[in-house]
Amino acid sequence: QVTLVESGGGLVQAGGSLRLSCAASERTFSRYAMGWFRQAPGKEREFVAAIRWSDGTTHYADSVKGRFTISRDYAKNTVYLQMNSLKPEDTAVYICAADRDVLFGSRWYNSREYDYWGQGTQVTVSS
Repeated sequence: QVTLVESGGGLVQAGGSLRLSCAASERTFSRYAMGWFRQAPGKEREFVAAIRWSDGTTHYADSVKGRFTISRDYAKNTVYLQMNSLKPEDTAVYICAADRDVLFGSRWYNSREYDYWGQGTQVTVSS
């Protein structure tokens, strides 16, 4: 059973930065991609960013393009989300996910396509 563990959340002022990390417990588990979703109170879970594990191809939600960067470290079996120029509307629980199968088109952005989920880490941006 693969476990994903997030870290790096916290409270930051608008305009500030945070870096989230997500470590997978099993180094050899088969994954096609890893990504980040977020969920604010009273809202549906939404896609933030994802990365194809093999070659580092990335996908971003329009709301975070140019501000957030997703990356992966093979040796550490970890995916990162660097968040810059944070806004109050970025406040949410950020949840790491991993997918086993090939993704294409709109499937990248669909939470139902992802197979493994972390517990989430809270990010709060004050104005």
